[in-house]
Amino acid sequence: MNTDKIYAQAIANEYAPKDTSKVVALKKLDRKAKSKAHIFAYTFGTAMALILGTGMCISMNVIGDKSAFMTIAGIIIGCIGIAGISINFPIYKKLLESGKKQYAFEIIQLAKQICDQAE
Repeated sequence: MNTDKIYAQAIANEYAPKDTSKVVALKKLDRKAKSKAHIFAYTFGTAMALILGTGMCISMNVIGDKSAFMTIAGIIIGCIGIAGISINFPIYKKLLESGKKQYAFEIIQLAKQICDQAE
């Protein structure tokens, strides 16, 4: 297998003019299928990381009064953040799978049409 040839074809395809709107439509469908999962993962992951950091700050007495109650509350808040971060990726995979299932038929049909035109 000549990897140089495959690499050269991939780069040439990237720069080739895409005058058909089917390729653009295929890219849009692909983006649409994945966008819900990406948006959720970034938003939920960021929120849980902030919750974890807040819990760490409270438990180390950086924020709040320096009582034992605040330390325990900080540990609990931090554990909630860790749990949220831990489940973020499995939820992302499920959302991505459902998005792909939702648009699979349209994407496959459009890809077949594009491949048939190229031949």
